[in-house]
Amino acid sequence: MRKSPPKVITIPAKPEVASRQAIQRQLRVAAYCRVSTDDEEQLTSYEAQQNYYTDKIMTNWEWTMAGIFADEGITGTSARKRPEFLKMIRLCKQKKIDIVLTKSISRFARNTVDCLNYIRALRELGIAVIFEKENINTLEADSEILITMLGAFAQAESESISANVRWGKRQAMREGKTIIQYNRLYAYEKGEDGKPKIIREQADVVRSIYDQYLSGASLRMIKDRLEAEQIPNVTGGSQWTITAIRSILTNEKYCGDVLLQKTYISDCISRKVIRNTGQLPMYLVQNHHEGIVERKTFDAVQAEMARRSAGKSPSKKNAPTGMTSYASKYALSERLICGECGTLYRRCTWSKQGRKRIVWRCVSRLDYGTKYCHNSPTLDEEPLQKAILAAINSVMSQKSTLIRQITSAMEMELAPVPGESMSLADIERRLGELNDQTRELVAESARAEDATACTAQLRAIMNEAAVLKEKRALIEEQRQSNAQAVRRIEDAAAAMAQASTHISEWDEALIRQLVDTVKVNSAEKITVFLRGGIQVEQDMI
Repeated sequence: MRKSPPKVITIPAKPEVASRQAIQRQLRVAAYCRVSTDDEEQLTSYEAQQNYYTDKIMTNWEWTMAGIFADEGITGTSARKRPEFLKMIRLCKQKKIDIVLTKSISRFARNTVDCLNYIRALRELGIAVIFEKENINTLEADSEILITMLGAFAQAESESISANVRWGKRQAMREGKTIIQYNRLYAYEKGEDGKPKIIREQADVVRSIYDQYLSGASLRMIKDRLEAEQIPNVTGGSQWTITAIRSILTNEKYCGDVLLQKTYISDCISRKVIRNTGQLPMYLVQNHHEGIVERKTFDAVQAEMARRSAGKSPSKKNAPTGMTSYASKYALSERLICGECGTLYRRCTWSKQGRKRIVWRCVSRLDYGTKYCHNSPTLDEEPLQKAILAAINSVMSQKSTLIRQITSAMEMELAPVPGESMSLADIERRLGELNDQTRELVAESARAEDATACTAQLRAIMNEAAVLKEKRALIEEQRQSNAQAVRRIEDAAAAMAQASTHISEWDEALIRQLVDTVKVNSAEKITVFLRGGIQVEQDMI
């Protein structure tokens, strides 16, 4: 049985129905506008753009409002920093927008790469972006070439503006003009003259932080003490952070100076903030405002911080990098050394049958047994502390003599060059004498018929004065470089003056001030080296 061929029936088109459906569906149109600063004039422009696009979309019967997205006071070089722009792109991907209107390419994006990427993504979704100023529709074939060129011009304009702003700011830095952010600056507020004004209550906290750090406390110990005393932080909260305390200890504003260009922006596109470690010049404005701590105290803290950071671990086994963290809980952690191998001792807790025993052991013996250190003894903590106190008390009876020795050691720290006999006072006195001699010779040469002899003497005086001025410069330079040592010796002398003639209880802070090193000679004998170079041989108790 033959099958009949399939029958095809043609249904004619109805153009009036298609046009009616097209008319019923309005295009969903969104507008994007942006101003680059939050100045009052720019905000007025921002409102004007919103009103303009609202009126334009709502008066076109073929369009319906899909939203107006506006970023105010925001950079156009990065889309990540424009939340309204990103919100608009999300709605486009959800097919809730058909057309995007914007004033110009520079309003849409000043980053050529971002501009092209977003335009291509929207074009793949069938969404047109219309730039009114350039009269470009991104769905047209030749639009991308024009957008690339105009986008590059917009980016170049941003880079030019950024370079001009950067030059202006750096020129202001060279002239010593400062801009200080007070919202995170503890103990200072903006004064009537525009300079930092001290907040007295918080300034006492800053001085306390500096004193605690120089007395040996760690950042963690300072943090715990501030929170225990319920001292509010810069925002008024009760919690302090290690970062905030370190910032107080390293911020030069607390000694009255301002350091400019600590950081810089890599470029106007990524706007990544980079710490300036020498890539660009920095500008230090000294004595800009009233300081809270003295400059020598600030310098001593920086030197102490560098010393702690550069500490070497005695144990390569537990610290493969060779570096160590600062041990601040126990004064002997950095002072008790093995007389046999020179390695530091470590505090250990031994437990036996439920009983704990606190001892100090050579780190080399702990890590490697007797391989490198053969006979270093284990010392119980209590007898060791008593022996150290006995050594200190043995010299406390001659406290005035000890203080003079410490002061003498401080003066030795100020010696300009090893073997140099003249002090600053001697140099200044001699320079005064030479000035007097110069005036006398000048007067004598004016009266003499032959001034040859006077000229020779003047030349000799000038040569001697030049040598003395060089020596004076060396002394002052070394005084600055020895700020940390001088500070420690001054603190030791002050601690010695305030201490009782007999110390009966172990005080970690006092030991840090008085004791430089304790050397373990044997299980029966130690040598205590006090600040200022005094050493005491002491039997274990």
